Amino acid sequence: MNATFHLLGITDAWQLIAATMVFLMLPGPGTFCVLTCTGQHGLRGGFASLAGLMLGDSVLMFLAAIGIAALLQANPLLFNGLQYLGAAYLAYLGFKLLFAKDGNAVAVVPFSNAADFRRGFLVTLINPKAIVFYMAFFPLFIDPAMHRGSVTFLAMAAIIASCTLCYGSLLVLAGNAAATRLKNNRRIASIASRAAGIFLIGFGIKLTTN
Repeated sequence: MNATFHLLGITDAWQLIAATMVFLMLPGPGTFCVLTCTGQHGLRGGFASLAGLMLGDSVLMFLAAIGIAALLQANPLLFNGLQYLGAAYLAYLGFKLLFAKDGNAVAVVPFSNAADFRRGFLVTLINPKAIVFYMAFFPLFIDPAMHRGSVTFLAMAAIIASCTLCYGSLLVLAGNAAATRLKNNRRIASIASRAAGIFLIGFGIKLTTN
């Protein structure tokens, strides 16, 4: 596989996969968004938020590839504005979970596709640091001598998206199994929902202080 991807300008596909999986396993707002949507709305809610997260990642990778990261770094005012917008949205989601009534916090509904998809998409999209991350991440695995422009970036994006789908699917399945066990214990489920809210608020604060 390495030889095939090297022809596309990627130096080591296995290292790219390993680095991506390590990055995905680090707890972040996307992880808690997927787990929250899964806990509230079951498998379809979890996969809807995962689809939104993956679309958001694709947009950020595209922006990074065309140099938007350089623009954000050169314009601190714009960067900070996006940071605070992202922090406000994460805090909004967190406070909704934190102060939800017990019945609403643990309710399981058949499918809220638009809302869960939108949450996953926005939680990913409004984090400007992710664009800078991809701008720094891509060059680590690109062979300048074999680089094929957009084809190379598309191949890397496909690898990252595949890793996200695999890891995210495991996250949804595990979250749904845990939610199924907890749904009959409203107290524990309520505590878990509020804990997720606190984590989201914390990530929002972290986004503006780092």
